[in-house]
Amino acid sequence: MGFLLRYLLLFLLGILIFRALGRLLTGLIAGASPPDRSRRGGPPERGVQMVRDPVCGTFLPPDSALSLAERGGAVLYFCSEKCRDTYRARG
Repeated sequence: MGFLLRYLLLFLLGILIFRALGRLLTGLIAGASPPDRSRRGGPPERGVQMVRDPVCGTFLPPDSALSLAERGGAVLYFCSEKCRDTYRARG
């Protein structure tokens, strides 16, 4: 009985080690490849002027923000619908 249990535990340990090495290799390959700039939500290009959400204070690029035109021509930018709705409820 002990013989079978020992080999079963060694087999399970081997599977875990193989899986960990596979994940490590996948992470190394992903880290070595250039970043994909086509996805939205990644870091903005260098030199982009950031805007600040007036509710939570988050800075974000204007092209990924929700905007709300205020009276007087000023445009406010929000990181989410929740922040925009909170701002509308205040005023």
